[in-house]
Amino acid sequence: MKKILMVLTSHDRLGDTGEKTGFWLEEFAAPYYVFTDAGADITVASPKGGQPPIDPKSDDPANQTPAQDRFKADAAAQKVLANTRRLDSVSAKDYDAVFYPGGHGPLWDLAEDPASIRLIEDVYDAGKPVAAVCHAPGVLRHVKHQGQPLVKGKRVTGFTNSEEEAVKLTKVVPFLVEDELKRLGGSYEKAADWQSFAITDGRLVTGQNPASSEATAKALLALLG
Repeated sequence: MKKILMVLTSHDRLGDTGEKTGFWLEEFAAPYYVFTDAGADITVASPKGGQPPIDPKSDDPANQTPAQDRFKADAAAQKVLANTRRLDSVSAKDYDAVFYPGGHGPLWDLAEDPASIRLIEDVYDAGKPVAAVCHAPGVLRHVKHQGQPLVKGKRVTGFTNSEEEAVKLTKVVPFLVEDELKRLGGSYEKAADWQSFAITDGRLVTGQNPASSEATAKALLALLG
């Protein structure tokens, strides 16, 4: 049984807007069921532990998906989410892979979190895969491999500048995922806005947006064999 660690944000404030943010529910729910349906053992962690904040917009009626419907009827999965482990209490050696769902929250906490940076470096350096979808590739901004940015020279994707413009948060977020991946030397690629798109380069898997959640999770499973 493969052991996969899913890491969620604990950050719930959308800059200075007075609005709430957090993780995007589809980006947790769809991969969670891809993994559990494949027989994987899932642990969920977040910087503060406990119940991580769900971005309210991700739970709008217009944004519902089959995976979210399934999650809302799944008391066991809701209990897992309500009791995430503190990120600084988990160890890379206990897992076969790590997966980061997005939402805007990770740009504020996980992108700068020393425990998150260390975890990704330890997982990757141990020869195990790392995956991140939508805004979550932003958590790689300080991650190094052999002294260089992990994404340098790698094919990567993540939430596009045009998608951020469409949700009118370009001036709110601490950095733009597309720009940051390019700045770090990543070979950034994208599909049309809101289309499913995931890239695997070696042991790194990245997905573009919420629609890419399932594809990103399946790509990670493929690396795990």
